[in-house]
Amino acid sequence: MRTIHTTAGTTVELDGDVLAVLEAVSRDFARQKGLDYDYEDVEREFQHLIGQLSDDQLRTYLKESLVMSFNRYETERLIALAKKAARGKEDRI
Repeated sequence: MRTIHTTAGTTVELDGDVLAVLEAVSRDFARQKGLDYDYEDVEREFQHLIGQLSDDQLRTYLKESLVMSFNRYETERLIALAKKAARGKEDRI
């Protein structure tokens, strides 16, 4: 299996698992910077990782990212609807 490396040297196996990439980056930032990092740090890290991916791997990870984002969007939307419904139910009591 092909691997890539974060700027801190952490090895990430490329198996289509977006969460594994996010977790590796998060752990590196926590070890190196605690909570003292910004958008530019994150952008540089992902540019570094993207530069190591083939076009096919980029497509795989983009698809996985879109699916994860869609699931999160739908979950947040359903939570908001449930909260609204619960508030309406409380008003009727």
